[in-house]
Amino acid sequence: MNIHLSLTPLISLIAGILILVMPKLLNFIVAVYLIAIGLIGLFGLGAMRLH
Repeated sequence: MNIHLSLTPLISLIAGILILVMPKLLNFIVAVYLIAIGLIGLFGLGAMRLH
């Protein structure tokens, strides 16, 4: 059984969990998330698959 994970949904899941656990860091988590998604979009890392 192969599990294929894209990088962007994985980052979104981690960011969501962090916001639930530490709501005071919301601004920081959102900023890091947006930077990560922007870099993935610019460099095309979204096509990478983790096996």
